[in-house]
Amino acid sequence: MRELIYGRNAVHEVLRANRREVYQILVAEGAQERGVLAEVLALAAQRNLPIQRVPRSRLDYVSDAHQGVAVETGPYPYVNPEDILDLAAERGEPPLVLVLDVIQNPQNLGTLFRTAEAMGVHGAILPQRRGVEVTLAVVSASSGASEHMRIARVVNLVRTMEELKELGVWIAGLEHKDERAIDFWSADLRGALALVVGNEAEGMRRLVRQTCDYLLRIPMRGHIESLNAAIAGSIVLYEVLRQRRANSRLPKSWRLRKSDEREDSP
Repeated sequence: MRELIYGRNAVHEVLRANRREVYQILVAEGAQERGVLAEVLALAAQRNLPIQRVPRSRLDYVSDAHQGVAVETGPYPYVNPEDILDLAAERGEPPLVLVLDVIQNPQNLGTLFRTAEAMGVHGAILPQRRGVEVTLAVVSASSGASEHMRIARVVNLVRTMEELKELGVWIAGLEHKDERAIDFWSADLRGALALVVGNEAEGMRRLVRQTCDYLLRIPMRGHIESLNAAIAGSIVLYEVLRQRRANSRLPKSWRLRKSDEREDSP
């Protein structure tokens, strides 16, 4: 199945990431071929990709946000959860995984991917059913950051979380209503960690919440009771990066967790 991705930043990151099969680049006639668009054309030339100059109306038919360029590609290349942990090992870092429980808004998903990629998250895990997958809207919302992410889709999210636990990864869920939740800055987030962000309206599903080792909340002082999923997840990811950078002496091995530690607070 072929997909058409549009917008200068999104197309640029598709070519930079070089993970998808690319069939052709479509450039609107009269588009100013400078800046990011010039870089897109240079990357296409390096890879001997076909470039077509087409009437602007052809791209207008797809979207009014095309910015004069689109790329025709193959489907998004999902990975296995093991590939995410492999990347952490390659970098010599404790794994940092984003687990997204039935996120349904493409804008939220794209924003989370954009933040996650910027924060050095090793990958994200999505359920195969109900939630949004990596669509054109998600790629555009992430400004192409999703193209650099290792993203897995799994049949059973809870089972995958349990498997991460067995490999030494702590599971922290974002939850603002549960009294057991602790302020996110009070938790030690430096080690192997999977951060779970729940559905925009209902939060995490019951079994997903129960599978978490501990719950995090973002304290609120105003009249609004909660933040949306993308903003909340982004805030905590920044805190993870802050803690990790503040503690440069991370353990060489992240496989420190024992089965009898799972009930302990980090």
